[in-house]
Amino acid sequence: MGLVFPSHVLPRVFCLVSGDDELAILPALVAAGITGFQVRDKDATTRALIALTRRVRELVGDACLIVDDRVDVALAARADGVHLGADDLPVETARRLGPDLVIGATCRSRTNLEAARAAGADYAGFGPVRATTSKAALPAPLGVDAIADVVDTGLPIIAIGGIDAATAASARAAGAHGVAVIGSIWRHPDPVRAAKELVAAVG
Repeated sequence: MGLVFPSHVLPRVFCLVSGDDELAILPALVAAGITGFQVRDKDATTRALIALTRRVRELVGDACLIVDDRVDVALAARADGVHLGADDLPVETARRLGPDLVIGATCRSRTNLEAARAAGADYAGFGPVRATTSKAALPAPLGVDAIADVVDTGLPIIAIGGIDAATAASARAAGAHGVAVIGSIWRHPDPVRAAKELVAAVG
C-alpha cells in the first residue's frame, strides 16, 4: 500500500540503536548518509525506551526513526514508525492504533511477505540473510539469493542479518530496497567509515 508517511523516503540503510551504543556519534552517522534508525533495546523499561527514542530523535534530526516492537513507545515518543516481529502486535492492529506510522514486519518467506503486505505493512525486514551474533536463536540464514525469489511480492525488502558492505551490495543487486545493520557499524573500529561504506554499497 506504499508509505503512509510521504515526508519520508524509505531509507536504504537502517542503523539499529540501543542504549549501550555510543549515541554521541549518531549525528556523524547522519552526515555519513544514514537516513534510517531503529531503536531496539530489549532490556529497557518502557520509560527508559521512550527516553532513549526521544534522545535518538534529538540526535538524528529528520532521519526516519523506527521503534522495534513497541507501538506504544513509537506513539509516545513521536517516532516515525514501528518494526514488528512475528510475536508482536499484528500489523493490522498497529495500523489501526497508528494510522500514520511507517510499519515494518519481520518476514522470512513469501507467505510472510504476502501476509504482511495484505495487513498493511510498508516494508519487510527480511532475514537473517547471513549468520549473525546480534540476536540469539535465529533460524538458519536465508542467503542473498532468497531475496531475488521474493521481490515480486511488491513489498519493499530491507535485508537484515550479518550485513556488511559487500553483502549490502549483493542484497541490492538481488532486489532488496535496502539493509538494516547493527554490528557492521557498532562493532567496527571506525563506525563512521563503516557507515559511509554501507551507504556507497546500496547506491
